[in-house]
Amino acid sequence: MIAGVKTSEARARLLATATRIFYAEGIHSVGVDRIISEAQVTRATLYRHFPGKEDLVVAYLTEADQAIRARAGELLAQDLPAADTLRALARAIADDIRSPGFRGCAFLNAVAEYPDTDHPVHRVVLAHRQWFLDTVAAQFARIPGTPAELAAQHFVMLRDGAMAAGCLFDPALICETFLRGVDGLLGVRA
Repeated sequence: MIAGVKTSEARARLLATATRIFYAEGIHSVGVDRIISEAQVTRATLYRHFPGKEDLVVAYLTEADQAIRARAGELLAQDLPAADTLRALARAIADDIRSPGFRGCAFLNAVAEYPDTDHPVHRVVLAHRQWFLDTVAAQFARIPGTPAELAAQHFVMLRDGAMAAGCLFDPALICETFLRGVDGLLGVRA
């Protein structure tokens, strides 16, 4: 949502419904009729707010991106030493993995369904991932002598593995392994 712009209740319901179902069941497996039914809106209302299903998918991912950026922004605003900020980001990721209903990374799940790099959904995923990589790299750049880009790529790969495994295996064990990996990465880099 754009600051200062009020969202209609129907749009909010559509987006909340789509978010819940897309994340739990996948995007291509869910039709607009189901979203319309569960959001309790008309087809015309859906298409007034979202010209097509992909527009709804882009809105779902954009909202997820904004939520993650806001959480990261809160951590960054604490102005902690870089290693502590990176550990805090990792703990937030681990908290997500341990949350009820966790089904992996919404962005990785979406890109698996939209492999065409020119598709708007794929571009939203790539933009989110680039922002995350840049955010992590900026923190690593604050640690003297650290090859920030390489360290950030390593962090993101650890995160991707934890997000993928977190819905397949024991989330507590996955989170412990992920956090230990981040500590190891920081120990090598700090």
